[in-house]
Amino acid sequence: MLMLSISACTYSQDLTKIHIVNSKHTKILKSIFSKPPTANIVFSDVELLVLALGGEVHEGEGSRVSLHLNGGVKHAHRPHPGKEAKRYQIKEIGEWLKAVGVKQ
Repeated sequence: MLMLSISACTYSQDLTKIHIVNSKHTKILKSIFSKPPTANIVFSDVELLVLALGGEVHEGEGSRVSLHLNGGVKHAHRPHPGKEAKRYQIKEIGEWLKAVGVKQ
């Protein structure tokens, strides 16, 4: 398994795609992997991060969303009425990112 890193360039698992991660994505990844995870991460930024890493975001019913990356799927609910993800969501997303090959 190829590990993705939070440097300016990340590589997909099959080595055929290179994804450019900008400084905002790097900051979000650092916040997700911090101990304890940062509590003020906007959920839409997490979705954009998954897209930047070459993943997909699929809409479900209501606030449900599924994040797809490197063959792994993470189901989550968009927070409402606020925009910020809950701390437990960030922790779970961080664990999922590690499981699919993203490392700090």
